[in-house]
Amino acid sequence: MTIKNLFKIAAVTLFISLAVSSQSIAATKSPVSDSTTDARILSEIVTRVNEIQNMDKSNLSMSEKKALKKELTAMKQKADGLNSRVYLSVGAIIIIILLLILIL
Repeated sequence: MTIKNLFKIAAVTLFISLAVSSQSIAATKSPVSDSTTDARILSEIVTRVNEIQNMDKSNLSMSEKKALKKELTAMKQKADGLNSRVYLSVGAIIIIILLLILIL
């Protein structure tokens, strides 16, 4: 077995493992949500954040303030998850193309 064949086998194994893992991640995620539902959820989050900002927080206890902070972080994570997309940089695309050229 030559080094060239070893690199080919390693590259194919790597690509197969990446494809299988990305398929399993896609299977566990919920189906693609509609943009109208995303907009509705986002508007609900914005209204709740505005309500929290307009609240008088000076008379709240520490546990209530912690609960508000946890609620805000949960809403931030939910809002960040609405626009989950995968971006590839130009450098990553060039590296992928060079690897494919070298392998094939």
